Amino acid sequence: MANCLSDLIQYRGLFQMILVLGIGGSFPYGFHISVINYPSQHIRTFINETWIERYGSPLHNETIMLLWSFIVSVYGIGGLLGSLYCGYLTTKYRKKKCQIVTNLIMLVAALFMAFCKMAKSFEMILIGRFLYGIGTGFSLIIHPQYVGEISPKKLRGFSNSTLAVFLTLGKLSGQIFGLRELLGSESLWPLLLASTGLTALIQLIMLPFFPESPSYLLIQKGNEDAFMKAIKQLWGEGDHQAEIDDILKEKAAMKSTKTLRVLELFKERSLRWQLYILVTVMTTLQLSGVNAIYFYSFEVFRTARFEEYLIPYISLGVGTCECLSSIVCSSLIERFGRRILLCGGYVLMIFVLTLLTVTLSLQHQFFWMNYFSVTLIFLFVICYGIGPSGATVSIMTEIFSQSFRPSAFLINGCVSWIWLSVLGMIFPYIVESLGPFCFLIFLGILVFSTIFTYLFLPETKGKSIMEIRGEFNKLNFGKKQAVNTENNLSKEHTFCTKL
Repeated sequence: MANCLSDLIQYRGLFQMILVLGIGGSFPYGFHISVINYPSQHIRTFINETWIERYGSPLHNETIMLLWSFIVSVYGIGGLLGSLYCGYLTTKYRKKKCQIVTNLIMLVAALFMAFCKMAKSFEMILIGRFLYGIGTGFSLIIHPQYVGEISPKKLRGFSNSTLAVFLTLGKLSGQIFGLRELLGSESLWPLLLASTGLTALIQLIMLPFFPESPSYLLIQKGNEDAFMKAIKQLWGEGDHQAEIDDILKEKAAMKSTKTLRVLELFKERSLRWQLYILVTVMTTLQLSGVNAIYFYSFEVFRTARFEEYLIPYISLGVGTCECLSSIVCSSLIERFGRRILLCGGYVLMIFVLTLLTVTLSLQHQFFWMNYFSVTLIFLFVICYGIGPSGATVSIMTEIFSQSFRPSAFLINGCVSWIWLSVLGMIFPYIVESLGPFCFLIFLGILVFSTIFTYLFLPETKGKSIMEIRGEFNKLNFGKKQAVNTENNLSKEHTFCTKL
């Protein structure tokens, strides 16, 4: 307890920056995933009424549903575009500057949402959702890189897992404010969709007071004075020589390495297994079944035969469980490590998902199966939050060094957004075709990922970037060549400081 308090005081600058990055980073992404379910009926009515006022005749139900589906899916299209351009822009213009511009995009999107009803234009909702997608596409690339780079080794796992905490806080906030008693009513739904403009405004005001990441300032800019100033502001007074030495080792190793583009990253043999891990764990994160429950949570609970008026509150309970379990993950990740939480979470999710498939298939034969199914959904979300939700982000940040992160996170973002969009489009048809057995697809993916990560993912807890690189060199080159590769790295440099 005393150590926690001393860290909280010493690293207060770091914790303040984590908070500022979170409210404008992964928070809006989580918010817009969950919030769109709540005003859906109001938006569809608004589209029809607007069309009648313009052209004097109502739209067919099929056309309304098509427009509604496009409103939902255009968010993913914007996110994919944002991810594609983010890697290049952050390399050229710095993460901090790009995140500030992202906030301006989010504010413009919020204005489109806030005034769409007043302007009697459903097209403004489409534009707003598209801009929100671009903004969150940028944020989900910048946020994990930034947080991982500003953190010392002993707090890196905690800092990285806060991305999942803020994401689930965003989901929970969307569910709370989306209730009809708050902003989910017919008159207030434009304000509901515009509300993340507030978090963008807060970050826009606060972020300029914080520095760029120390590793970026030293490795890529070569600015030692700015590097030391950032260390002092974020980590406080104290002996940080070991951390500085690790950054210097990385800088020395990167002297002969240029920043790789995406295609060059795929061709680089020394990064082959890192890319395998990235694609596997990010695909599993999106196709674990959690996003399916959030996208169509109302339909899942209707299948469990709950009354319509209870469904929003049951969904709110699910969001609360995920948020609390993500907070638990952030406190456990430095104790148990990333690999144990990831593989353990997968195993528990497999067990719960198997039971859920059985209970959903038997719900018409036993009335109590309905309640058992919902209990299993809660357990599934808890297992996801404690395990893969926080551990995945930490692994993604730690397995790539400074020069390779922009392109690696571009691939990461593309994988995430593509699977998110595909899942949103095909899941209703999967449910219609397979019924309660739809979750078997996610079960198969979880089984494969459990075996793969257990066999090939090294533990990254408490290791420097160069030590992690050495672990992957054994996979990429074989043990003998890996030893030679490590011996050829530049000699250790020391960097004297007053800290």
